[in-house]
Amino acid sequence: MLSTYSRSLINLTAALAALVLSPLAFAAGDAARGEVLADTCKGCHAIESYNNVYPTYHVPKVAGQNAGYLSSALTLYRDEQRKHPTMAAQASRLSDQDIADIAAYMAGTGIAPAAAAQGSLPDAGQVCSACHGETGISPIPTNPNLAGQHEDYLEQALGQYKRGERKGPNAIAMQAQITAVSDEDLAAIIAFYAAQEGLDTLPKD
Repeated sequence: MLSTYSRSLINLTAALAALVLSPLAFAAGDAARGEVLADTCKGCHAIESYNNVYPTYHVPKVAGQNAGYLSSALTLYRDEQRKHPTMAAQASRLSDQDIADIAAYMAGTGIAPAAAAQGSLPDAGQVCSACHGETGISPIPTNPNLAGQHEDYLEQALGQYKRGERKGPNAIAMQAQITAVSDEDLAAIIAFYAAQEGLDTLPKD
């Protein structure tokens, strides 16, 4: 269980991140131009069940992801604050407008989420719903949707947060939250969000 202090820290950090990043989240993006720019992204993100290697895990689904979160993540890769050789190389030459356009395209390509949850969010995951939504569709545009994401990708990302390796505006809050949850509960939370409808691979054409 999380302490009152940890819950307050998580909620405060999420609120501040949403406030600070709101200009980025709502930056005008040209989805048509973004589709052209995202052509190289499709080499990995438009292939169903494509794997990253060393370590091996599924490349994340990005179709239907929040545009604000995509913009934030691409900016972190471009500025070498988030580490991944391929992503850093792909993002290195992108301007802020390029990033906004790509994010607008990707955000508009997902499927509509299901009206009802598949199963029940574990009790230990209720604190997650404040930032990521009851069924994994985040109410905060700068936070990622988790619904339908690959289980092993979620495990990889959360492991990086837990070890302090993954950077971003919510990294401290995420580390505090994950540390307070047992491995068994965390696995159940991941399985629940992965089973929901929402995110998808990018269309190939």
